[in-house]
Amino acid sequence: MKIANETKVGILAAFSIAVLIIGYNFLKGNSIFSSETVLYARYARVDGLAVSKPVLINGFQIGRVDKLVLQPNGEIVATLKIKGKYDIPKNSIARLEGTDLLGSKAIVMALGTGTDFALDGDTLNANVAQGLMEAVEPVQKKAELIIGKMDSILTSVNTILNPDFQKNVNKSFNSISATLASLEGTSKKVDGLVGTEGKRISAILANAESISANLKNNNEKINAILTNINTVTDQVAAANFKQTIDNANKAVADLQGIVTKVNDGKGTLGLLVNDTKMYDNLNNASKNLDNLIIDLKENPKRYVHFSVFGGGSKDK
Repeated sequence: MKIANETKVGILAAFSIAVLIIGYNFLKGNSIFSSETVLYARYARVDGLAVSKPVLINGFQIGRVDKLVLQPNGEIVATLKIKGKYDIPKNSIARLEGTDLLGSKAIVMALGTGTDFALDGDTLNANVAQGLMEAVEPVQKKAELIIGKMDSILTSVNTILNPDFQKNVNKSFNSISATLASLEGTSKKVDGLVGTEGKRISAILANAESISANLKNNNEKINAILTNINTVTDQVAAANFKQTIDNANKAVADLQGIVTKVNDGKGTLGLLVNDTKMYDNLNNASKNLDNLIIDLKENPKRYVHFSVFGGGSKDK
């Protein structure tokens, strides 16, 4: 049977199209002759994740990321296609992890426990693990701090290695050494003094202990003596106060008697206070004496006569 050329061309074209479709799906990672399970996972961010990235369990690829869809609330829904039949518990976590230093990500399944397995169309729990650079960032900050401190230390070391600083340090150590030597000499002198004067110091301490013991043994007597002294002091103070009060009362009584006599007109002071005649006589005598002094000043010759030669008549 002879096949027509048109039939051959049609069969070749169909085979080529089939091969092209199979190759395209193979390059995309799609399974052509095996069944696939579709699962979903929601992420807040998918830095480094792209379509066709692998889905891994303990480093073994079981599927790939088929689609990433941004939701209105900002979440990203990742469609995962799992090749073949795998028992993945529903409480498993689809963790987004970095796979290299360039920031590429893959989905790593952290398998849960239990016998309730995920079915086609289920949504798994998801979280985003720290990338390598994110994990290294705290270490980088600490390293920067350590480098800064090392820089300060090196600066200090350079300062110490400075010849002038070394000279100052040497001078300081020499001064400390001289001070310690002086203290050692002083300590030796004190030890020698204590050794030579040990007997006297012991005697002084013994005397002090004896005096302290005597004071302790005679404590009651000392208290009695102090009590007696306080009693005597109180009695003397009381006696002096009583005598002072008696003298004051006597002085007041004498003054009262004098005032009474003056009021009664007794004595010169009483007459002067109570008798107006005596006051008038004293007043007149004072006036006459005043007139006499005035006349004496105006007419001294009337009262005193001088003669140079002792002769002449005397005025009356």
